[in-house]
Amino acid sequence: MSDMTHLTESAQRTYELDREHVFHSWSAQAALKPMVIERAEGSYVWDGEGNRLLDFSSQLVNTNIGHQHPRVVDAIREQAARLCTIAPQHANDQRSEAARLVAEVAPEGMHTVFFTNAGAEAVEHAVRMARLHTGRIKVLSTYHSYHGGTATAVNITGDPRRWANDYGSAGVVHFFGPFLYRSAFHSTTEEQERDRALQHLEQLVAFEGPQTIAAIVLETIPGTAGIMPPPPGYLAGVREICDRYGIVLVLDEVMAGFGRTGAWLALDHYGVVPDLITLAKGVNSGYVPLGGVIISDAIAQTFADRVYPGGLTYSGHPLACAAVVATINAMRDEQMVENADRIGREVLGPGLRELAERHPAVGDVRGLGVFLAVELVKDRSTKEPLAPYGGTSPAMNELVAACKQRGLLPFTNYNRLHVVPPCNVSEAEAKDGLAILDEALAVADAHTTA
Repeated sequence: MSDMTHLTESAQRTYELDREHVFHSWSAQAALKPMVIERAEGSYVWDGEGNRLLDFSSQLVNTNIGHQHPRVVDAIREQAARLCTIAPQHANDQRSEAARLVAEVAPEGMHTVFFTNAGAEAVEHAVRMARLHTGRIKVLSTYHSYHGGTATAVNITGDPRRWANDYGSAGVVHFFGPFLYRSAFHSTTEEQERDRALQHLEQLVAFEGPQTIAAIVLETIPGTAGIMPPPPGYLAGVREICDRYGIVLVLDEVMAGFGRTGAWLALDHYGVVPDLITLAKGVNSGYVPLGGVIISDAIAQTFADRVYPGGLTYSGHPLACAAVVATINAMRDEQMVENADRIGREVLGPGLRELAERHPAVGDVRGLGVFLAVELVKDRSTKEPLAPYGGTSPAMNELVAACKQRGLLPFTNYNRLHVVPPCNVSEAEAKDGLAILDEALAVADAHTTA
């Protein structure tokens, strides 16, 4: 909404109160002009001017079952009428069933779930468990990553949001993961990128001292940092390094998990079993805040007779867990994971690659399921990005505006457009989104130099 004069009366009051009282995350407050969202349903949201927008962002890539799914809304309503909240030391039926369902989609040998309120807290606790389990301190993670905004999680993060929060005292060491399009290793093939990235990690482990490293934390498929599926064999190679040196492997599935990639967990594509899995977002579509850590039997055994020094007042909150139970059951019954896989393979993937052939601003298309990224460049030959690392540009702002004007709510980060609709997006909706992107990309093309 570039012009606030067209807001409805209720939206105008919402906007004014927001600007007077609400402090927004990751933002300089004075320049903000937040879009007012008044309602949502399925793959659509309605803004404060009454415009309907196809949600190709899934908000922050979390409404995996779309907005206002009736089964989940009903489950929350029914749970609220029966038991709104209960302290985490007590067992309750929704938390027990949610833990069972989550463990059911995890690899064999991972039967225990610790619930948190969000993904960042899940990462915090996964690292704490790894450090206590190993008796070591250091944690390794990649530069192209995002793991959350809390103290440990933001230091593990590799993107620029870490910089202002990094005091160099968190015991975190960063390394380069594989990313062929902008290879740090001058690779020309996926095989080279895999092998050189693993050699780089192996050398880093040796130089840092294997006996000092508690965990390697990786997003199975980096999300906000660029949706970069690792080359075949890379995660297996990391697993082997961890096994050799007694390092805990943590796979962060907060964004990539629960249907997003066309599999229940993104790790299902790679056949790798970590020691800890972090989750949030898609597990209940973000309807009620919830995160968690899926714990291997070996690490769970560490705390069988040893107190785990951590907890949360709202761990396994009944309303959040009721939403988990309803979400997972709805995803299964309505085959949303299979739909995400099919839409990615048959509609969005081919459609975006076809757009790339006609739009010079598109440098790369990558991803799985409904977890796709379009890399936008000024020049395909030099790969100069359409916006600088850690920032935006007039070209990207114009692209976002063009999408919204045509009825599409996009997800952009730096020079990338992420195509991340709900897992139950219809084929017709996906094609509508592609048609809008086709028109909007012409705006980006105008900023290319070759």
